[in-house]
Amino acid sequence: MGDQKKSKATGVWPTVKPFVNGGVSGMLATCVIQPIDMIKVRIQLGQGSASQVAKNMLKEEGFGAFYKGLSAGLLRQATYTTARLGSFKILTNKAIEANDGKPLPLYQKALCGLTAGAIGASVGSPADLALIRMQADATLPAAQRRHYKNAFHALYRIVGDEGVLALWKGAGPTVVRAMALNMGMLASYDQSVELFRDSLGFGETATVVGASSISGFFAAACSLPFDYVKTQIQKMQPDAEGKLPYSGSLDCTLKTLKAGGPFKFYTGFPVYCVRIAPHVMMTWIFLNQIQKLEKSVGL
Repeated sequence: MGDQKKSKATGVWPTVKPFVNGGVSGMLATCVIQPIDMIKVRIQLGQGSASQVAKNMLKEEGFGAFYKGLSAGLLRQATYTTARLGSFKILTNKAIEANDGKPLPLYQKALCGLTAGAIGASVGSPADLALIRMQADATLPAAQRRHYKNAFHALYRIVGDEGVLALWKGAGPTVVRAMALNMGMLASYDQSVELFRDSLGFGETATVVGASSISGFFAAACSLPFDYVKTQIQKMQPDAEGKLPYSGSLDCTLKTLKAGGPFKFYTGFPVYCVRIAPHVMMTWIFLNQIQKLEKSVGL
């Protein structure tokens, strides 16, 4: 048994482990959040209150309706969350080594979070595109629909019709938003764990729940301005003379600042927080449980 343990510690597993754990916890969180997300979209489309929507969906479409588009959601977590949580763990471990084993200052955690976000979004961009295309497909006129069977079929069709580089269409704003979101999510979680566990002496459960709540809030707070700009750019329509309101992200940012001040970027923050924070919280809680389970079986 001792030999086995030794080989595990020096083999491939320690390198792969943060990526596997990150991906699995993100996918489990998606399974919990997906039905809530589905109901939220229906509420936004004006189909009534949460309980009405849930009742109607169950009655008319059955339980499976809550998990429509799950394959793309899971594929996105398997790529994006695997890459961002795995690379964050590896980056922080390297930084702690360079720091003689002492906890990292907040700015270094923020830098690791920024980098991990960029890596995750670059890897996850194709799955993100597949998810958006699958959700939008049902809203197109019948003749224009692409009828994707699942996320892999969507990716196959996009590559076939538009070439491989089309998978990274619009990746710029997505990467920037992911960098901001992950900087807020990852740095604040580590910092909060240190505060609750080491300074305030909280128990494990209270630490994880408290830190993941703070992490969810900061993920939403850091990324909403970028999300706001991204949405404005995506939905802009030309005016009567065929001129678009914004020439790009920077132009949109400056015009929004001038017209509404910095708080304009936080329009709809409570709703956005409800959308982002639960997934962040669930991911951290699942990650903690997975790590505990691994410890108990000696992985």
